[in-house]
Amino acid sequence: MASYRTVEVIDSHTEGEPTRVVIAGGPDLGTGTLSERLELFRANFDAFRSAVVCEPRGSEVVVGTLLLPPVQPDSAAAVIYFNDVGYLGMCGHGTIGLVTTLAHLGRIGPGDHRIETPVGIISTHLAEDGSVTVANVPSYRIKAAVAIDVQGFGTFTGDIAWGGNWFFLIADHPYELVLANRPQLIAASTAIRAALHANGVTGPGGELIDHIEFFTAPHDPHNSSRNFVLCPGASFDRSPCGTGTSAKLACLAADGKLAPGETWRQESILGTIFEGSFELLDDHRVSPKIRGRAWITAESKLLIDATDPFAAGIRF
Repeated sequence: MASYRTVEVIDSHTEGEPTRVVIAGGPDLGTGTLSERLELFRANFDAFRSAVVCEPRGSEVVVGTLLLPPVQPDSAAAVIYFNDVGYLGMCGHGTIGLVTTLAHLGRIGPGDHRIETPVGIISTHLAEDGSVTVANVPSYRIKAAVAIDVQGFGTFTGDIAWGGNWFFLIADHPYELVLANRPQLIAASTAIRAALHANGVTGPGGELIDHIEFFTAPHDPHNSSRNFVLCPGASFDRSPCGTGTSAKLACLAADGKLAPGETWRQESILGTIFEGSFELLDDHRVSPKIRGRAWITAESKLLIDATDPFAAGIRF
């Protein structure tokens, strides 16, 4: 008889993008700060990360959320976000999925809830209709109109901005943002990310710019723009991307193209919507709010057999 490690998870999707919340069976990361627990997870339990989100139990598009006891007594939860290639400082769609999951478990009800993440404490609001608003970390643009030569693709010009992750945001490009073009979009955005890295274009302190975001006019005239977001690895965001929309809001604010409190309707490559707005914090940072909806798709037990050659997942 096989001896299995059992991991209890709840799956959801936020406007098309999946989230898998680990509610039981995760590693013991102690009671340190969240950043200390993240480093312990990264150093000692990375096989658990890949077992949960990589094939054959997951896929490259799944974002994992390890649910942890919060440090602060007034927080609803603490979380560490991860995907098929590593760890995320913040995840907007994942936070919406997490809040929806906590409500599904009966741990929270409609109202305001604080969530601890590795990049700071996030305020959220669960509405009576099930929608979730995330008050994201302060977001800002550090460079505008950065030109990068990409071998085989030409020159792209974009902004570098922080929305909880680092983004290179490109409005001037030749691509139509439709699902049929996803191989072309993935190839181009992956090459852009590699060119940024090769040319030493980073965030402050050398942080890797690991998200690439294309924009075009929306398909629905009621929306503000349409996007395609390359996530770390080779997957793309099915949702409009919460941290990417936050980075976009920071750029719009810096250019004076959107006023504080004004709504920006960000359309994904699937046509789903995040509503975004911001408040000014100072002369270069904004406090973004992102509103969207998640739906529960499964309650599952993952079984990990130590004799399985892919017990730690298939790493590409």
